[in-house]
Amino acid sequence: MGQDASVEPADPPAPADPLRPAPAASSVPRRATIKDVAEMAGVSRSTASRALTGRGYVAEDVRRRVLSAAGKLRYVPDATARHLKQQVSLSIGVLVSDLRNSFYAELAAGAGQAARSHGYSMMLADDGGVAEDEAGAAEAFVALRVAGVVVTPVSATIIDYLRRHGVPVVEVDRQFTAGECDAVVVDNHAAARRATERLTGLGHRRIALFIDETDWTTGRDRYRGYRAALDAAEIEEDPSFVVSSGWDVVAAQDAALRLLQGDARPTAVFAANNVLAEGVWRAAAQLKLRIPDELSVVSFDDAPWMSMVTPGVTAVAQDATTLGRAAVERLLQRVAVPDAPPAVDVIPVDIIERGSTAPPGQIA
Repeated sequence: MGQDASVEPADPPAPADPLRPAPAASSVPRRATIKDVAEMAGVSRSTASRALTGRGYVAEDVRRRVLSAAGKLRYVPDATARHLKQQVSLSIGVLVSDLRNSFYAELAAGAGQAARSHGYSMMLADDGGVAEDEAGAAEAFVALRVAGVVVTPVSATIIDYLRRHGVPVVEVDRQFTAGECDAVVVDNHAAARRATERLTGLGHRRIALFIDETDWTTGRDRYRGYRAALDAAEIEEDPSFVVSSGWDVVAAQDAALRLLQGDARPTAVFAANNVLAEGVWRAAAQLKLRIPDELSVVSFDDAPWMSMVTPGVTAVAQDATTLGRAAVERLLQRVAVPDAPPAVDVIPVDIIERGSTAPPGQIA
């Protein structure tokens, strides 16, 4: 007699893992889509799109209904999808070297103002003056399909990379591809010469230059302007008075402390940017050197603190906001006319006289 086939009982359900939390519903609300707007307004997606973009005819009552629905749903158009569909980008990239420096922050602000005035959004990046970070930002801009890029470059590599990918680019503040790429700059040579001549004109002959670098057009031209002023006054350059101290206030202060001690110290300092000027100012205060009685100071680049201290600091004032605006305007001209020859816009500068300069050895 055959044995009845038996059915093995099903395995019991595995006990819940006490260490694994139960799945929870997402607390992040789903982003409204144009389909949601169309359904709430009782229209088709194409009608909703026409009402929201203003392209094509939509009856006024329908447009109001769609806009009301979009407002209730807090609908935000997908800019990336719209740009891909229209084959046009309404974003520009802006890459600067150090947003902690008021010069670059103001430049970015000017670029943002100009971008908005033309209906563009701005994607802002800060590379810290590091070539590797600059390259990463360039790759991100290409991936995001920006219409063009404004950059304070640290090398020619970024310009070559962006142009290979068909992205219009404008160099601002300094140039690495002169004659090949649009640029917006100031005449650093002439401005630095004027600033140094204000010191030679007061009778100073021991004039130090604090500079960040001489490889970029900014530093190189400011050094050349300093030299030209010394040559015109028949002053032989003292190599020990040309101090390269990078882009850091503390480093500049330490270098100034070393230079400004002793009887052979300079009677005046021309600082090639506002960060270096701050380092020199702090060192003078630490050494209890009276400005301008014992040390005259002139800065290239004005900064808010320079009008807040006593005495105020005489400075070459380049309008960084105007530089940023002009760079975006130049970029959008390049976008409109891709084959136009490269153009360079030179923005004028002013020298703001405050109280930080006087003849050498003058007693207040």
